[in-house]
Amino acid sequence: MDLTPDLCDQFGESLQVLTPGLRSFGGCSHFSAQAVTVKAFEDNSLVREWVAKPGHGKVLIVDGGASMRHAMLGDLLAAKAVENGWEAIVISGCIRDCVAISQMDIAVFALGTHPMKTEKLGAGQSNIRIRVQDVWIEPNGYLAGDANGLVYSNQPLAS
Repeated sequence: MDLTPDLCDQFGESLQVLTPGLRSFGGCSHFSAQAVTVKAFEDNSLVREWVAKPGHGKVLIVDGGASMRHAMLGDLLAAKAVENGWEAIVISGCIRDCVAISQMDIAVFALGTHPMKTEKLGAGQSNIRIRVQDVWIEPNGYLAGDANGLVYSNQPLAS
């Protein structure tokens, strides 16, 4: 499904397109959902907290500082997100267990993969304005993604 080109045609300049670079790793190829934001550097404690909560109609967007030294998401947390109904997880950073995640019914976008897990220090912030791929994302904004890329709006994205 080519969702984001259709959204760009429909909404035009009112959309912001995230700079290419985030790759799709999940078993679901597309999503459109309301944003929950997290900012945390090499500590996925808040990711763990959020995926344990109901996430129907939501995408967890993580500003991981574009770190390529640790994975902010692995198969256990991704499985918890699926269990709790999350539509997608988008990480400005890395994931691990990418083969397992590719079999799960969730969209997952990240910069790459890294086998090392993060520290669990409880660091980070939630529901704040974050910057991912040159786009400022507000909590409760809207993000959609597919193989063509990711688009953001402060308004609901219905095609």
